[in-house]
Amino acid sequence: MELSKIKFACLDTETTGLSPDDGGRICELAVSVSQGGRPVEEFSTLLNPGMPMHPEVIAIHGITNEMVASAPKFADILPKLLGLLDDCVIVAHNADFDVNFLRSEFTQCGMRFPPYPVIDTLKLARKSGKFAKNNLGCIAADLGINCAGWHRAMADTKMAEQIFYYFLTELNKHGVSTLEQLSSFQQKRWKDLIKEN
Repeated sequence: MELSKIKFACLDTETTGLSPDDGGRICELAVSVSQGGRPVEEFSTLLNPGMPMHPEVIAIHGITNEMVASAPKFADILPKLLGLLDDCVIVAHNADFDVNFLRSEFTQCGMRFPPYPVIDTLKLARKSGKFAKNNLGCIAADLGINCAGWHRAMADTKMAEQIFYYFLTELNKHGVSTLEQLSSFQQKRWKDLIKEN
């Protein structure tokens, strides 16, 4: 499918821990949907994880137990999230982290996480070999993208979205115009794929 016709849902989660397997839950979620580089819809919310957060976690994202005490539960925003992600390709930085947490939250709501196509800007960065460090803030800084609010969900979402469209522009120069082609560039080194084209 042509990339210009696809809706991309860039998203980020902030969590109570490093893994849902250890009981971690989502405490903030942000989604920014765009098509052809134009914004379609944005959504961001704190979420009540139903458990206290430890000080070391709060120190990372700055979300306190008081901030989420009256926030909705994940189940409350699930219909909205499903509507946002409908017919979209998910984009995230270190997407496996976010998708694993989303899959766990869906399971706790008695639902299966749909098999959305996923593009990972971390994988694109690693395979491109263009950056000294591949974390979100360092890539954004290298590209002159504003890093204000790093480690809050919408700020990270907007950074990842801008990084994603940077990669789309770069790869378009090498004839990448379909989702299938883009997906291959997160699996192999760019220089090898560019030689093959």
